[in-house]
Amino acid sequence: MTLPGSAPLAPVGGLRARIRRMPIVLRLVLAVALAMSVVLSGAAALVYWRVQYALDRQLDENLTAYQHSLAKAVRTGGQLPAGPTGSTYQVLDARGRVLQAGDATRGRPLLTSAELKTVAQGRTLRRDQGALLPISRDPLRLEAIGVKLPGRTVVAVAAVARDDRDEALRELLGQLGLASALTLLAASYVGYRTARAALGPVERYRRGAATLADGAHGLRLPVAADRDDELTRLGHTLNRMLDRLEASAEREHRFIADASHELRTPLTLLRAELDLALHRPRTAEELTETLRAVDTEVRRLIELSNALLDLEQLGSGEQIRRTPVDLADLVHAAADRHHKAATREGRALIVAAAPAVVQVDPRWVEPAIANLIDNALRHGNGDVRIQAKATAGRLQLSVTDQDPGFPTEFLPKAFDRFARAETSRTSPGSGLGLALVAAVAASHNGTVHAANTPHGAKVILDIPC
Repeated sequence: MTLPGSAPLAPVGGLRARIRRMPIVLRLVLAVALAMSVVLSGAAALVYWRVQYALDRQLDENLTAYQHSLAKAVRTGGQLPAGPTGSTYQVLDARGRVLQAGDATRGRPLLTSAELKTVAQGRTLRRDQGALLPISRDPLRLEAIGVKLPGRTVVAVAAVARDDRDEALRELLGQLGLASALTLLAASYVGYRTARAALGPVERYRRGAATLADGAHGLRLPVAADRDDELTRLGHTLNRMLDRLEASAEREHRFIADASHELRTPLTLLRAELDLALHRPRTAEELTETLRAVDTEVRRLIELSNALLDLEQLGSGEQIRRTPVDLADLVHAAADRHHKAATREGRALIVAAAPAVVQVDPRWVEPAIANLIDNALRHGNGDVRIQAKATAGRLQLSVTDQDPGFPTEFLPKAFDRFARAETSRTSPGSGLGLALVAAVAASHNGTVHAANTPHGAKVILDIPC
């Protein structure tokens, strides 16, 4: 039953029938596009959530600190604090009248009557004013608490601007959308080209069979001799069939003068067999190589995303939690990740860590050391030497490889994001490893330095411990 004036909905079976009528190449490309859309949507959602979480945490920390100083000033009667850039405040009485306010909010209360009642009951209220999309004017994040004064209770409302946070999230949405669209187009194109390449032999077989049907003689389908997949076996089967057809045709010519009327039946049977072969369902090797290639670029952002998110987390005020750590255990744990890779290349990791206990955050220092070792294995030669010691309250760690060392023009920008030497642009990596090491050093109030020695490249990490 349909409503008057409305078009009937297309049945699901009709959609399936239309999809089944599509060429196989288009169906495969559609399947790849749908799968990639799900993967890209999930990856984009994860990246967006991680970035939003980091930004919101920093904003909430600023808001809590500002609210604390505002409530203290209201309680003691002191001068109300200015707060972070773009912040404002209001002090309301129990009826919602504005007693004091910042310049940006003098004309209107920041709380509704219902919210005022909630705060009056002793609860803390936190909410956002203004939306991320569409863009709102003066977006704020508010926190309101009740402050007891002699003979009355007032409500202190602290507000910090969300402009930078919202702009960063909108920029991230745009970049994720563009990157996802380009990745989807690239994956669809690769899927299309791979599907065409996989089904190309089938089309060649079809054209060859069509030529045979038109009366050609001595035809054989081009079958690769160095493969043994489904399409190759199909080609061999068809060629054996063509051998039999050619032999039958020769017998036909020999007997046509004497028994042309007896050949009609076998010719009819042979033509039926050929038609059956042309219309028989065939199993094409599906897009295994394509799916492996797609799997490899994802894996790179989370890895980048993750690398970018780690850099964002460190750069956005991530609190370093220093704990006592055995220096030798820390360095060996980082080196253990790369022993197998070094062994495969016939190289050795030589660890020399002096006995000591250092106060660092192992969540970041261990991956930083691992990145230095990975960089030496990727771009250096020979054995990799890791030396670590703690003297005068400082952890000094160096990773040294052998020739060829850093290009001279690359040294000033070695720790920049996405910086890669010209000689390493064809090797795996995103150019974020050394940037993360620099961020970890900076978060520990330390430094990192790259140099060339007479034997190869050397990177020195120096942080207070």
